[in-house]
Amino acid sequence: MPSVLIVEDHALFRSGLKQLIGIEPGLTVAGEAGDGLAGIRLAQSLRPDLILLDISMPELSGVEAIPRIREVAPGARILIVSMHATAGHVRAALKAGADGYLLKDQEPEQILEDIQKAAKGQTVLSASMNQALAECLREESFSKERRVSELTEREKSVLKLIAQGKTNKEIGKALEISDGTVKVHVKHVLHKLSFRSRVEAAVWAKEQKNL
Repeated sequence: MPSVLIVEDHALFRSGLKQLIGIEPGLTVAGEAGDGLAGIRLAQSLRPDLILLDISMPELSGVEAIPRIREVAPGARILIVSMHATAGHVRAALKAGADGYLLKDQEPEQILEDIQKAAKGQTVLSASMNQALAECLREESFSKERRVSELTEREKSVLKLIAQGKTNKEIGKALEISDGTVKVHVKHVLHKLSFRSRVEAAVWAKEQKNL
């Protein structure tokens, strides 16, 4: 059963997330923290499968905490849950290494559904943020060439499945290759296209006509 660590400085919202996850039999709350530094310590000791991380927190922001969490709990997926709805905040979080971004003002049912998807390894991004992030990436494309021509046919197939929100396991099954091989392909795709995260790659790929 996937374990979840909640790192959120607002006690009321943290309690709400805990209760929300508690009604889902397929998830369990491993622990909770009220600031970034405490979150890093718990991530190291608990090694959760999924970390729900706020951005604006005392001691250390969520964006600053992400790379440090990656060092102590490399296997954990990190899902930002924030009130900030600007493309800049999303971009900063994804560049730091977040696996997804949710907004706090979503309906509880939608938040739980997205948490479930993230726990399974799927790419998650609030629907309202897709367009803003796509526009941000489109603007960057004018100053940074995305070398699609350098992708192999297999890498293009992997990218298309990433754009569909597929997990590494699902991609491997679809292409009849191992999870380890999928990870290598994903790494090459992100490097060749100059992306820091698969979420960025997924949003960008959805708008491309030449894949």
